[in-house]
Amino acid sequence: MAQSGVSVTPDCITSFNDLKLGKSTKWIIYKIADDWKTIVVEETSKEADYESFREKLLSAKSKGKDGKESIGPRYAVYDFEYDAPGGEGKSPDNASLMPKMMYSSSKDALKRSLNGLAADIQANDEDDIEYETIIGRVSKGR
Repeated sequence: MAQSGVSVTPDCITSFNDLKLGKSTKWIIYKIADDWKTIVVEETSKEADYESFREKLLSAKSKGKDGKESIGPRYAVYDFEYDAPGGEGKSPDNASLMPKMMYSSSKDALKRSLNGLAADIQANDEDDIEYETIIGRVSKGR
């Protein structure tokens, strides 16, 4: 469990293992559930369409403490055509404060649960999740 009290659901681990071992899943997007108690799988895909994956991250929404919906953070894993899967987190600078704090304080719980994650990338704006930027960082092991 994370410092925030948020726990990782078994489905998160199963989906990651399917990606890592089965190689049929190309990407997974995780989110903190609306009750702010668990990290859940929001969506998976077998399609290697990075632009579709990126667009889903850019359009993600979260509710703040006041219940208003705004741009929201997400956790994500994308299996690049590379030696190992790469992982990234997206927490946009203009996201509401509560979602940003919850995602930040819950990140390590998800990372510890996903054995074999090759890279951890913090993305705060659109440029941080450009395909070339991610591939450059993953290929250098950062």
